[in-house]
Amino acid sequence: MKKIIITIDGWSSCGKSTLAKHLAKSLGYVYIDSGAMYRAITLYFLRNHIDWTDLEKTSEALKHVELHFIYNQKSLQSEMYLNDENVEYFIRDLVVAEKVSEVATIAAVRTYAVAQQQKMGEGKGIVMDGRDIGTTVFPEAELKIFMTADILIRVERRFKEMFIKNPNVTFDEVKHNLETRDYIDSNREVSPLRMATDAILLDNTLMTMEEQLDFALKLVANKL
Repeated sequence: MKKIIITIDGWSSCGKSTLAKHLAKSLGYVYIDSGAMYRAITLYFLRNHIDWTDLEKTSEALKHVELHFIYNQKSLQSEMYLNDENVEYFIRDLVVAEKVSEVATIAAVRTYAVAQQQKMGEGKGIVMDGRDIGTTVFPEAELKIFMTADILIRVERRFKEMFIKNPNVTFDEVKHNLETRDYIDSNREVSPLRMATDAILLDNTLMTMEEQLDFALKLVANKL
């Protein structure tokens, strides 16, 4: 059966990863979390006190970063490994979340990540979510979805997710973090967040996960 590349871009905490995971599972495709890759790079920089405003130091540090995904049979999902360490839990921390958009604006970082992402998609049959997947990484992808949702809905979703890991986090902190990430993502010089001209908009403010998956599967069926 013919396989295609499916890209899902959109704002932070729109549920891109959740939809991508469900869609990949339903189709028997490989799910690639591009955001996890940028988070892992950010984690490496933070742990090793890398000054990412210094281009030379950043480029040198990237030489020591190895990223790959390993499927966890217990959690039934692919997890991010940084230099052979499972960092899936650590990259979801608010400290990383506060810096990842800043790190992701760096040209050297994006070049490094995009090259790896494009290599992963050579055999097609993948679902990848992020900020510039349909515009920069796979501009020729057969199906592009752009997700959005009301800002307060997004904050509420993110707050519930963060509260489980850190009961001390506040709603206002999460709201500020999302608003900051939205601004940086859409205004960065390299590969800013924007909807591809051939992407299909999915506003999931009032949609259940089942409704979103059904919507996406119909789009795939039309493409195939």
